[in-house]
Parts: sequence; structure tokens; C-alpha cells
Amino acid sequence: MTMKNIRRYRGVTPEIGEAVFVDDTALVIGDVVLGADSSIWPMTVVRGDVNKIRIGTRSNIQDSSVIHVTHPHTDMPEGHSVEIGDNVTVGHRVILHGCTVGDYCLVGMGSTIMDGAVLEPFVLLGAGSLVSPGKVLEGGYLWLGSPVRKIRPLSDEERKWIKYSAQHYVDLKNHHLDGA
Repeated sequence: MTMKNIRRYRGVTPEIGEAVFVDDTALVIGDVVLGADSSIWPMTVVRGDVNKIRIGTRSNIQDSSVIHVTHPHTDMPEGHSVEIGDNVTVGHRVILHGCTVGDYCLVGMGSTIMDGAVLEPFVLLGAGSLVSPGKVLEGGYLWLGSPVRKIRPLSDEERKWIKYSAQHYVDLKNHHLDGA
């Protein structure tokens, strides 16, 4: 992890937890907290320049994803920050903008989650889905589509897969940190 890719902005330096992996090609800027055992993969941008971003423990943000926020303004005095829970897997090329993702969620590749949207714990969001501003996705379900719609309850196997995915990325980032 080089310091060039962890940038201070307006006096605020990202806070990096214990045993975190940030790929050298990723960029983390400003008011960002990365929880212990989390990972930020190649070409990902986590830009907390105009509001805060919090990423929980054992969560992973995969290649070419973008996490950004909405600044406070007259119509929205607090703007929209990004809150990502623990044990979350965010697939490749995902956009998370001013949203909340609860614990044990898996966000499929190429999905977009907009300002004020909330994924409750144990949401499986299918690849390429669009979650519109302010939409709340009930936990325990598979959601899919553009715009997103509830498909069905998660199976026990899918719940296990979500847990497995988060742990797999903890193991993978440990290999990278060890240079293996």
C-alpha cells in the first residue's frame, strides 16, 4: 500500500483499520474509514471529499468500483454519506453513491445504488441492477433488475454463500498482504 493512493483532503486523512488491503492502483480520499480486514481492489475509487464514507469490517470493494457521496446543500442539509456494513461483498464495476448497504449484503457486478437508497442486511442484489434514489430493499431477498424489483426470499445456500464470499475475500487479501 503506497501513500500516494491514500490521500488527505481538506485536513482529513482516511482512517485505515488493522490488516486492511488497498491495492496500489486503488484511490482512497478524504473522510473515509476502512474497517479491519476490509479490502479495496484494483482501480477502485473511494472518494470521501464532500461527505463521509464508512466501510465496515471484513467488507470488500472489488475492481473498478466507485464509491462517492453527495455534499450537504440547501435542499439536503446533511447530503448523503455512504455507510457499508460488515461482511459485505461489492462486485466488480459497482457504483455506490450516497447510499447505505447493511451487513451481509452481496452487490452484484455492474450494479448502481443511488442516493438515499438502503439495502437492509442480507440483500443479494443481482448483477447489473439499478437501485433508484431513496429505495429501501428489504433484507432476506434476492433483488434484480433496472429498476430493481424483489424476486424471492434467499435460500439457506445463498445466505451461506454471502458469508462465504466475505470470508473468501478476507483470505484473499491476506494472501496479497503476505505477498503470496
